[in-house]
Amino acid sequence: MKIEVQTILDHEDIKNKIRRIAYQIYESNVDEKEIILAGIALNGYVIAERLKAILEEVSALQCTLCKVTMNKTAPQGTVETSLNASEYKDKSLVLIDDVLNSGTTLIYGVKHFLDVPLKQFKTAVLVNRNHKKYPVKADFKGISLSTSLNERVKVRFKPGKDSAILE
Repeated sequence: MKIEVQTILDHEDIKNKIRRIAYQIYESNVDEKEIILAGIALNGYVIAERLKAILEEVSALQCTLCKVTMNKTAPQGTVETSLNASEYKDKSLVLIDDVLNSGTTLIYGVKHFLDVPLKQFKTAVLVNRNHKKYPVKADFKGISLSTSLNERVKVRFKPGKDSAILE
C-alpha cells in the first residue's frame, strides 16, 4: 500500500508562518527587554533560531536561545535545557516545537519550566493538530490542521526546500 503524501506548507509558506509568529511574539512581549526562545530539539530549535533572527531584525528584544532535549517517546524525567534555571528565572519564555500532535512533548516541556518562576510563559508551534491527549494549547501557531488519527505531519528543514507534509 502506497502512502499518499500531501504538502501542507512549502518553503515560502513556512518562512511566512515563522515571520508571522515572530511578530505575534513581539506584540505579546513589547514591554520586555529580553525573551527566552526555548526550542524543542530538533525542529523546534530550528524554528527558535529563525524566530530569533526575525525578532532581532524587527525589534529591540534581546533573544536568548535555549535548546530543550528530551526522549519524545518517553519524556517523563528526560527533559534537559541548555540554560540553567537561573538564566530564565523571572523572564518571558516561549516554548517552541514544530508540530503539536498529542501534546505529550509540549506538556512535558511546559512541566519542566513550571518549576521556575517566569514572568510570562507562552507556547508556539508551526503546525497545530487537533488530536490532543493533554490539555495543552499553542499560543502562537502557523497553521491549525484537522487530520485523522492515522495521518502524520512531518516538518523537514532543508536549505531552500523546507516543507511540512501530511502522510
